[in-house]
Amino acid sequence: MSSAPATPAIAEYAAFAASLADAVRPLSLGWFRRRLAVDDKADESPVTIADREVETALRDRIAARYPSHGIWGEEFGKTGLDAEYVWSVDPIDGTRSFITGHPLWGTLLALLHRGKPVVGVIDIPATGERWIGINDAAAGLCEARFGGEVCTTSPVRTLADATVYATSPDIFDAAEYARFERLTKAVSRRRFGGDCYAYGLLASGHIELVMEAGLQTYDYLAVAPVIEAAGGVITDWDGKPLTLTSQGRVLAAANADLHAAALACIGGD
Repeated sequence: MSSAPATPAIAEYAAFAASLADAVRPLSLGWFRRRLAVDDKADESPVTIADREVETALRDRIAARYPSHGIWGEEFGKTGLDAEYVWSVDPIDGTRSFITGHPLWGTLLALLHRGKPVVGVIDIPATGERWIGINDAAAGLCEARFGGEVCTTSPVRTLADATVYATSPDIFDAAEYARFERLTKAVSRRRFGGDCYAYGLLASGHIELVMEAGLQTYDYLAVAPVIEAAGGVITDWDGKPLTLTSQGRVLAAANADLHAAALACIGGD
């Protein structure tokens, strides 16, 4: 009787995730800065043929390579979420940037093992930049890379010296914005824009905080392993780990001290 095939090493999964990003870069770039029909989804977020084409290509490749894995994508929903391994796919994170010609949109990929994100990819096709994070305690691997080189978060540990990013003030409701304002008054500076790019900047040590609300699973699951493996901390606004059921309020910080100070500032636990 033959034995079951060995479970691939987490490094193999990370290499496959990178190959997925390589495969779909030409697809998304082929539609970038072209006049596209833009549809509004039920949540009023925009979607184009580029989003759908890229996600279809990602799903096809994942299913062909790992047919037992589940997938949760932005455009075509959930399949196999009870599987041991589940992929989270955001074909174009920052569609509003994409359709207005702004280059800092990305493709986000995450692999979850029993509900925990262990591999994350932030790929920025228009600039050719990419962050990859592996954070798998069981495999003994914790590493973040930018362009093939190890990256680490900023050493800043006080709010007064920190920079905070958010994609837009429009992502917050009135109560959430009041909490964001408390944080921005405590830090050195704040900036808006960037979508997933801001999390890459945090992982590479250029900024110290990202605070956002209204995110979906595929918006935050890919960035979590990158931030954590680079030395940072990322949770919801109550300090709880990000999972498939988190409510989309995200706070990322360069280190535990800064994260704790930011949580206290916005009223988290």
